[in-house]
This record gives sequence, structure tokens and C-alpha cells, in this order.
Amino acid sequence: MESLKLDTSNIIIGLEAATKEEALSQLAKRMYNNGYVKASYENAVIEREASFATGLPTVYCSVAIPHTDIQHVNSKSIGVAVLKETVPFVIMGELEATTDVKLIFMLAMDKEDTQLSLLQKLMGIFQNNQILEAIATSTNSTHIVDIIEHEIREA
Repeated sequence: MESLKLDTSNIIIGLEAATKEEALSQLAKRMYNNGYVKASYENAVIEREASFATGLPTVYCSVAIPHTDIQHVNSKSIGVAVLKETVPFVIMGELEATTDVKLIFMLAMDKEDTQLSLLQKLMGIFQNNQILEAIATSTNSTHIVDIIEHEIREA
């Protein structure tokens, strides 16, 4: 994934949030403060999640992959949140069924065609319990970046 920026400053370990909106807001604000997304990104990603759910029940822990349109993005990046306590997200493709999400991978893509490619690479992570566990239990943002970079470059 050329020019994809995985920055330790876009990783929040032990994120405390009572709702998915609160979790999304905190991670989007972090990415905005670091210059990766525009001010409009936060509301856009929350609105998109309400219409197109991104919760994925995986075996080790559920994940969410929120994202929104490219016009809200300054540069291609991923924000990652490891939630202190799980938060319910509606399951992708469902209307009401939820899954308790532990990990959020917030995508900020600057081109339409790169999003699908990245999602395919991330699916490899989501299907590997050992990798999910390593990310979910890590206390070091550099370690999380190293794991994700290795997996998306290998894919």
C-alpha cells in the first residue's frame, strides 16, 4: 500500500467510550488533529456508520471498519482504536443486529479504488485470531503499527 500512512499518533489504546458515536468521534478527532482528515470527516464518518454499518463479528473480537467519502480526507491513513470496554456496532449488512466491537480500524482513503484494495488486505488481519489478539492486547502503539504494516504489505 504505497503512501498509506500508519502513524502511531493515530492509534488510541484503552479508548473509553459509551457509544459507537463517541468512539468514532474520538478517533476521528485524533486523525483530524494530526492533519490526516478534514474537519468534516468526523460528522461524515458518524453519519455513514448510521446508514452503512461496519461492525464485523470475528472469532477473537469484533471489529469495525468505519470510513467515509474521499472529499473528507487530506491524506491516506488508518486510525486504530483499542477500546477499553466493547461498544455495540450494527453488523455490516444488517439493520439492527449488533456485535460488541473491541477494535476500530478507521479508514481515510484519498482515492476510491484504494479503499477496496485496503479492505481486502485488512480482511486477512480480521480472519487471523493471533493477529487480532496481538493488536487488542498490545500496550504499545508502535507495536500495533508494526503488526498492521507487516500484514498489509505481505498480503
